Amino acid sequence: MPSPIPAGQPPGFRPIFLLALMLTGLLLAGIPAAPRAAEPPPLAADLVEDGQSIDLTQEKYRLLFDELAQKYQFRADELQAIFQGLTINRKILVLMDKQGEAKPYYSYAPMFVTPGNIKTGKEKLQQYQTLLDRIEATFGVNREVIVAIWGVETRYGSRQGNYELLQTLNTLFAAYPRRSDFYRKQLIDFLLLCRENGIDPHGIKGSSAGAFGQTQFIPTSFRSYAVSFDGDAKRDVWNSVPDVLASIANYLKRANWVFDTPLYADLGYRLNDPQLIAAVDKGRSARLALDLVRQSQNLDLPPSPQDRPVTIISLDLEPGGPYAKRYVAGYPNFQAITAWNRSNRYAMVICELAEAFVR
Repeated sequence: MPSPIPAGQPPGFRPIFLLALMLTGLLLAGIPAAPRAAEPPPLAADLVEDGQSIDLTQEKYRLLFDELAQKYQFRADELQAIFQGLTINRKILVLMDKQGEAKPYYSYAPMFVTPGNIKTGKEKLQQYQTLLDRIEATFGVNREVIVAIWGVETRYGSRQGNYELLQTLNTLFAAYPRRSDFYRKQLIDFLLLCRENGIDPHGIKGSSAGAFGQTQFIPTSFRSYAVSFDGDAKRDVWNSVPDVLASIANYLKRANWVFDTPLYADLGYRLNDPQLIAAVDKGRSARLALDLVRQSQNLDLPPSPQDRPVTIISLDLEPGGPYAKRYVAGYPNFQAITAWNRSNRYAMVICELAEAFVR
């Protein structure tokens, strides 16, 4: 091996150089090695096989069955009939791990604010005008937003989901540890709503996340917000349009909807105040006084009901244009939509679709 000593060095350089190398080695020997990056935990779908039988003897199921029997008076034969033969649907777990993937607004909005969705929504508003008159009078929620949510959730009832809901909820309870407790509650409420409404638990289909019906309620939301509006005692969000639309309205009413007040206001393409920028970063929980927004953006904005604060939302614009983002103020009714779905992108799509119905 060639010597590491540069050519042409004076006599005596070699011992000094070697001593320096030895000292450096000793110093380095005392420095702990950098920790290796932790490997990400395996995905839930990687730990099970598709079609794998769910072990109903494990402790979590024994505790579940005890609660269903003691607190809710389910009989042993009922539980046996409901739960026997349940298997894992691995695709459910794969889809759950992909839910964090978010599209930018410029590609998200065109998925829903489409000519077909707008046309059908206008037709539904006309078709159910008398029903919507009654719903507005009863719940105080604007019809265009009710119909927009209906259109975005299930394309006006035509897409209610293709997954067996009982299997979905059990798959997520049994094999998705991160949200197992949440889906335990959904599973209990699902069985209760089936009993309360005379529904076979095996006969319901829904989304990969456990939502169902034309409203795409999860079980806890159904039991809290679904209403009957067609003259019978049964809350039917699968087949009864009056129940579907009234249940959407009831949810928004309970989220403090204020009839005929603004949904949002445009703030332009830049924010002039650090407080507004900070509000964007904090998300939907950050609320600012409307007067502050007016003054900082130098805009004449419509009043907010009861002078309630607004949220500040940024929406990604398509690359290549003169601006990167569009900013809007979300009024209390916008905030009510984010109670339905926490995504500001979702709420903005509902607003823009509702606006398109009346253009």
